Amino acid sequence: MKVKRTRTLFKILVLALLAFFSLGPMLYTFLNSFSCGASYGLFPECWSIQGWKEVLWNRPHYLAKFWNSIGLAVTIVLGQIFLSCLAGYGFSRFCFPGKQVLFFLVILLMMMPYQVTLVSNYLMLDKLGLVGSQWASILPGMFSPFGVFLLRQVFDTCPSDILEAAQLDGAGTLRILLGILIPRCRAGVISLVILSFIDAWNMVEQPIVYLKSEYSYPLSVFLARMDGQNIGVQCACGVVAALPVVLLFLYYDQELTEGVTLSQL
Repeated sequence: MKVKRTRTLFKILVLALLAFFSLGPMLYTFLNSFSCGASYGLFPECWSIQGWKEVLWNRPHYLAKFWNSIGLAVTIVLGQIFLSCLAGYGFSRFCFPGKQVLFFLVILLMMMPYQVTLVSNYLMLDKLGLVGSQWASILPGMFSPFGVFLLRQVFDTCPSDILEAAQLDGAGTLRILLGILIPRCRAGVISLVILSFIDAWNMVEQPIVYLKSEYSYPLSVFLARMDGQNIGVQCACGVVAALPVVLLFLYYDQELTEGVTLSQL
């Protein structure tokens, strides 16, 4: 009985620490978005909405960076879903020479830090004349080994009998993919949407390397370069930057859980 109570207390302590270190920074950022001073603390010395006024009305370049991030993330997600669905379907349902070798390379690339390919991507994009444009950050982000791996695992869970019956009824490859696989594996596809959006939304190194104009920077880069003298403005920008990801997770939390379970990660 004593051992069981000790284990319960230990679990509560671990969960409390995880909650503190996870939610603490978010709470700090939200509270200090109403600060009118320049000093750091859990609670502001004085309260004001001036930081929000600066971000939302007085200085439009803050929101411009926000919409830069939205455009960047949404475009990357759409391209990544399209390419990952096609590649994942191919690895899941077709047999072709070198299939296992290619899938092993996909897993290898998935494990590789993206900083390794940063220089080679820059050289290729420079040859294509894309360095300095938003496409320099978008195109490499569309090709995701993780997306291919995730959807291949998810598509493997769909019973082959259903697909074979559809083929006997005359359904083609595209119809099977769009009409059967994606609807049945909706949770897995939504999981990839959320994870790829978060990855693109938090992108920092790629825009710094590929983009030449600070006006084109997303909000993630802009936050790191803000003047730390005005805590209210900086924290208000932080709250604005966190909102899309938080709302997306809250709306699709069940699908994310189901998708990760389906993929057997």
